[in-house]
Amino acid sequence: MMSVRSSQRASSFVARSALALLLATGMLGSAGCGHEAHATPPPPSTQEIAQQVSAEAAAGFTAAPASAPAPVPATFDVADLAQRTTPVVVNITTTQKVAAASGGPGFGGIDPFDFFFGPQGGGGGGERSPRSPGRSLARTALGTGFIIDAEGFIVTNAHVIEGADEVKVRLADEREFAADIVGRDPKLDLALLKLRGASGLPTAALGSSEALRVGEHVLAVGNPFGLGHTVTLGIVSAKARSIGAGPYDDFIQTDASINPGNSGGPLFNWKGEVIGINTAIRAGANGIGFATPVDALKDILPQLREKGHVERGKLGVLFQPLTADLGKAFGMDTPKGALVSDLEPGGAAARAGIKPGDIVVAVNGTPIHHAEDLPRKVARHAPGTTIKVSLLRGGKPVEVTAKLDQLGDVDGGDDDAKPTRGPKAPATSANKFGFQFSDLGGGGVRVDRVTDGESELSPGDVLLEVNGTPVRDGKALEATLGKLKPGTVAVAKIRRGKVTRFAALPVR
Repeated sequence: MMSVRSSQRASSFVARSALALLLATGMLGSAGCGHEAHATPPPPSTQEIAQQVSAEAAAGFTAAPASAPAPVPATFDVADLAQRTTPVVVNITTTQKVAAASGGPGFGGIDPFDFFFGPQGGGGGGERSPRSPGRSLARTALGTGFIIDAEGFIVTNAHVIEGADEVKVRLADEREFAADIVGRDPKLDLALLKLRGASGLPTAALGSSEALRVGEHVLAVGNPFGLGHTVTLGIVSAKARSIGAGPYDDFIQTDASINPGNSGGPLFNWKGEVIGINTAIRAGANGIGFATPVDALKDILPQLREKGHVERGKLGVLFQPLTADLGKAFGMDTPKGALVSDLEPGGAAARAGIKPGDIVVAVNGTPIHHAEDLPRKVARHAPGTTIKVSLLRGGKPVEVTAKLDQLGDVDGGDDDAKPTRGPKAPATSANKFGFQFSDLGGGGVRVDRVTDGESELSPGDVLLEVNGTPVRDGKALEATLGKLKPGTVAVAKIRRGKVTRFAALPVR
């Protein structure tokens, strides 16, 4: 897992100096491409060349269906886009009073001001006062937000206002307002503020992150290092990135320059719609930033405004990804979906008849391509909602309905607990299957040593079943394994610590 820090962390990206002109064929323009990305229109000869090359390229391809997305222009007026979007972006300054000897935990368990600025000081430089026991310090942090309502509702990152005693917001026209925290959602790292006494403000249009395509131009506007409104241009580098920030990782990756102070700021598409909220950067990397998709924001905005927090539905399953070997063992050509490894007793999934070993392939008809998709799809529904869950059970499709419970503060998930290890008994060799095992007192078989470096088993795992056959002792396990044909893959149900999961056993 890569190390990712918030965009408040003191690391920087190299700013982009020019935008290359990309023609419809993917070729570079012959001259003046740096200017054509800005307000100056291209000369007629360049347009004629572009049209001619595009027509020649199109002749070699089948026409796109009517439902295909509208093409993104190769050039657009970036200066005009910046002028239209900057008024809806705000600079946020928070103040927190903390005891000098404490400095409580912040985003990711880090002191919030060290998290924003690093241990050497805050803002654009300088050092904080020394920490003295019993001394109270007023410390400030910087961030960005954007206006979504003319009456002064502002969206930003939750970590920007975490622990804040006072929040001030400065608009693009230099007016400054005090702000109240209306609601926050730490799981998505989003927060909603309300300006005191504001009205008639310009508002940002919210676009669709689902419709966003890799390669589209995007514009980031923010308050890096406290410099004020700063515009950077880039493209969408990837979608659906998981960076280990939480259970609902689904980030847009961009190479638009994002720096400390950009957190909570908008990422605009070429039409001027917000399609993401700039949230994180990868420390030590250039051109790698991450934004929360705006569709996730739209899902929770009503609850943030009305309740101040977000209530999510819970299915009550422990699940795991499908590896290539596990997919083969379950008879799948391409491993897709989330493999149910265990159930919460009496939970929504158990009541619906879902079983360990089922593979969740869709929720309300929306495909689950990766295991990480499952908690995001379920959490979009409120507690008490009835959803349709499409499964594969023994290679056959099954559909059930489940009434969701309420998700608590602690998420259920596929947490790989450390295996518990008792006294090691004399091992029986089973190198044909890549591990050695021994009987457990009172029944069962424990993995003592793994001899196959690619095995999904770990020492300390307890084997419960192989291909659905219970494993009572080592003798029964050997009899079951002996019936397997070389080149096939068996499915082992194991207990790892307190977590039950599945592992593939390739037969050599």
